[in-house]
Amino acid sequence: MFTSIFHSTEMVSYNAQDIFICTAASLILGLLIALIFQIEGESSKGFKLSLVVLPVLVQAVIMMVNGNLGTSVAVLGAFSLVRFRSQPGSSKEICGVFFAMAVGLATAMGCVAFAGMLTILVGIVLLLGSRIMGRMGKEEKMLRITIPENLDYTTVFDEILKAYTQKAQLLQVKTTNMGSMFELRYEVQMKRGINEKELLDQIRTRNGNLTVILGREMNSAAL
Repeated sequence: MFTSIFHSTEMVSYNAQDIFICTAASLILGLLIALIFQIEGESSKGFKLSLVVLPVLVQAVIMMVNGNLGTSVAVLGAFSLVRFRSQPGSSKEICGVFFAMAVGLATAMGCVAFAGMLTILVGIVLLLGSRIMGRMGKEEKMLRITIPENLDYTTVFDEILKAYTQKAQLLQVKTTNMGSMFELRYEVQMKRGINEKELLDQIRTRNGNLTVILGREMNSAAL
């Protein structure tokens, strides 16, 4: 059931039917992978589009190499250049890229049934794992607060953060506005049932109504 549709996996001579079957399988499975990340709702449109086309591209590269050592070295060099011109992504995005590449590799070898089984199995694990982890704890968010230089940032917000968050860790302090202000960067985990607007209002009363930002840290993965 999970054997290759090709008679041999070394120096294969592909016909039009084999290429069509593998390409169609790569596109369908790539769409399924993108749909899985769409359900997660945490990825950009560009990243999900990349997941659709990545299995097809990997499949095309493997088919073009087809046992040729010189071509293999050239492809390795090309992938290395792409890697160094890309910004690092989140762990979930990296997992998605390897997921799509593994499916593309499987279809390139003609193991279409195995590629389908792999997509379904890993997709179920990702979805179930996300739901289980979501119930185990609330998502961590980034809190950025701008304060005037005369405030003692080490203790000024301790009382407020203790009342509204389960965890609050000061990650970074930097000067801004020609050194007349500080920007504080916290990693926080909100308590259940807390109104975020109330937290922001309490902080604004302490920092003189300067800028306060609360949200997830956006990652600019170049995909």
